[in-house]
Amino acid sequence: MSLSPALTKIQSYRQALDALLIYGNMFGDPVGEGFRALLEALLQARATTCLQAYGHWFQALAWAEETWSSHVVRRLIYADNPFTRQVQTRSLEQLPPALVQAVCSDLVNLQYLHDLDGGEVSTWVQEIADLPAPPVAWVGASPTPLPFEFAPDLAWVDGLSSLAHHYRQQGVGVFGQYRALRWQAQALEGIPHPDPIRLAQLTAYDRPRQDLIQNTLALLRGYPALNVLLYGSRGSGKSSLVKALVNEYYRQGLRLIEVPRAGLEDLPEIMDHLRPLPQKFIIFVDDLAFETDDAAFKALKVVLEGGLTARPDNVVVYATSNRRHLVPEYFGDRPQPRDQEEVQAWDAVQEKLSFSDRFGLTLTFEPADQQTYLTIVNHLAQSAAITLDRDQLTAQALQWATRHNGRSGRTARQFIDWIRGQG
Repeated sequence: MSLSPALTKIQSYRQALDALLIYGNMFGDPVGEGFRALLEALLQARATTCLQAYGHWFQALAWAEETWSSHVVRRLIYADNPFTRQVQTRSLEQLPPALVQAVCSDLVNLQYLHDLDGGEVSTWVQEIADLPAPPVAWVGASPTPLPFEFAPDLAWVDGLSSLAHHYRQQGVGVFGQYRALRWQAQALEGIPHPDPIRLAQLTAYDRPRQDLIQNTLALLRGYPALNVLLYGSRGSGKSSLVKALVNEYYRQGLRLIEVPRAGLEDLPEIMDHLRPLPQKFIIFVDDLAFETDDAAFKALKVVLEGGLTARPDNVVVYATSNRRHLVPEYFGDRPQPRDQEEVQAWDAVQEKLSFSDRFGLTLTFEPADQQTYLTIVNHLAQSAAITLDRDQLTAQALQWATRHNGRSGRTARQFIDWIRGQG
């Protein structure tokens, strides 16, 4: 018994899905699973099942806020599979020929799936479910902005070199999709909405800022880069500076990984995970301080000093702290002249005091004096297009600092946000 034209078409899309050799795992999300379930329901030609499956797929697209076509492309450019992993460090010519052939075959099928219009799917449902009119089609929604697009008139398989270049430059999986990540529950988790602070928004502290930028550029260019401790008064912009770096240089392959103090014991595991990747990584530890005999202290010490396993060339540690000596020293720790273990006791004290020296570069952020504070206020006011009279702005800024948290970059930003909120 011959199939109807609609069922024949539906079956061809199901075969295109099943034929994916390398990119088969890219439809394991709600939209992809919903599409697969819809095709299965349509092939079974059961009206109620078709309508329910169509509703689930429609809702998945609505939640994702993208069309089916843009969804296919987005999943393609972030795909994590043997090809995307290997092509980041090797040319197409160096890859196994069978792997490249499989990818070419997949691209043909993926382009076929991509070109499916939501309106056509709607007419399939109308025919199979015997409806008087087709259900609402998911078309015309604004697609999710994509960092890579195939030319509309180009066969995808002909764009393989461009796609491979994109994987090399931007990464794959979570490293392609996110510029900032955090280590949580023994895994890397992307941060969908990282702090958007940019270097141009920061002022004052020119010397430490320039030193940190130069060190980061050395990392990106493949030169030796140092681990850095950013030490200084609270609210001076240490954390903002580190966050601004990834917003400035993520298109050059820079990624930021936030590791909480409780996760420092996992640093060796994190390093091993990042070592083979082509991207460059900043391990960011904010507000760093330790207690005596802290296991996290020992783990970070091993990473900074280097154990039997060398530190990856593509990873640096940037830590911020409000205190110069990261491990507290107490008067009770100091040896007394009568102690017979005087040498060993002083060694223990020096071990604590010298921990911060294990960072290759220490950048100091002094407390903001009045001139520095007002410089930051004026810079932020100009960026925010605040037209308040200069003398009036200065008077209100000084009053704000007195009544709130003192002079600092954080206080200046809070003041400007308050001014903006007044309309």
